[in-house]
Amino acid sequence: MSLRARIRAGDPEAFRVLFDDHAQAVYNHAYRLTGNWSTAEDVVSLTYLEAWRLRARVEVDPEAGSLRPWVLGVATNVARNVRRAARRHQAALARLPAVDAVPDHADEVAARVDDRRRVARTMAALASLRTAEREVLALCVWSGLDYAEAARALGIPIGTVRSRLSRARAKLAHRLGESREPPPCPGQVLDDRDPAVPIVAETAR
Repeated sequence: MSLRARIRAGDPEAFRVLFDDHAQAVYNHAYRLTGNWSTAEDVVSLTYLEAWRLRARVEVDPEAGSLRPWVLGVATNVARNVRRAARRHQAALARLPAVDAVPDHADEVAARVDDRRRVARTMAALASLRTAEREVLALCVWSGLDYAEAARALGIPIGTVRSRLSRARAKLAHRLGESREPPPCPGQVLDDRDPAVPIVAETAR
């Protein structure tokens, strides 16, 4: 049985051969795409997990040649997803308010204690939300998805995304002791005409 056929059949030894033959190429490719060695290591691991999931797509034609192009194609898609996640994370961090320097050490310590209390209070409020509400909040506010993208990710109508997000924000406002629903995050809207957050164009590398 050919290596391709064995991989399609889920033969662990065949996947070991696939890893030994192409892991270095995948690692180098991932580094070129991400520019970070640590991230490249993560991409290698995720690539072979994804390759296992997609093993039924491997062609069994003996004339198909090396499996290297297929593995690198999987790695490209994985790296794209990793970069997208990193960009969303950086964008979320960029939306956080800047922290002013506090020269007094005692004041700084007190501020840190207050920060911990605020974080704990916020996490408790988030934990009190229904799972569906937390998911929508995470997708639309922290992951940067618009209403349509969140709806596709969760497999629900856009209107359901809007209503769950509105309820989640209102509950957070109430449980955090605010008198009204908090204002939208930068770029978010509450009407039916615009996306929940601005769509950022992604350029291919």
